Amino acid sequence: MSKLFIIGLPRTGTTSVCHAFLEFGIATAHTAYTAYCFENATAIADTPVFNDYKALDNHYPGAKFIYLVREKTAWIPSIRQLLQRMYTNLTRPDGGFNIHIKRCYLTTFNDLTIDNINNDDYLSTCYDTHLTQAREYFKHRNNDYLEIDIANPQSFAQLTAFLAIKTKRTDFEKMNSGGKVTAWNDIIHPLKIDSTAKGRIDKHLPYLR
Repeated sequence: MSKLFIIGLPRTGTTSVCHAFLEFGIATAHTAYTAYCFENATAIADTPVFNDYKALDNHYPGAKFIYLVREKTAWIPSIRQLLQRMYTNLTRPDGGFNIHIKRCYLTTFNDLTIDNINNDDYLSTCYDTHLTQAREYFKHRNNDYLEIDIANPQSFAQLTAFLAIKTKRTDFEKMNSGGKVTAWNDIIHPLKIDSTAKGRIDKHLPYLR
């Protein structure tokens, strides 16, 4: 199977889709920060792929890209809560998150400030810009690009049809609801690929060289 990249923004259902991939028998990583992870995971979501999908498309010919959309009335308060939690470690100059997390978030959410995090218009613009750019990049490539909202009852069938997967399941398991962001850590599965090497990252990811 070709590489699968889930390129929707954080808080759009990436964990639920990654969990489904594991159940499909697909080696999956929710975030990826090492060359080993990119070599061994077939499906990868979240950071850094939501920011780096163009470079990934060039590096992995034949890859498929799944964009997760979400109603902004639900997404805005959820992403606000996440960015409020992450803000200090995203912006501090003396450490904090790893370089790939900082690069991707500060590019996609440019001019990140506490005031902007609390501004619906700012968050809405970030969402619209990211989605518009992805749609423009993948226009006329329906075989490579799928857009779904996992809150839509038809989305699971759309995904399995896109990937030509047969399964008895009919829906995604909803995860990380109510502001929770750690559900992926609790999943134990032989096809789950660690995003780091025991906490260590690679400064140079294979597709950025």
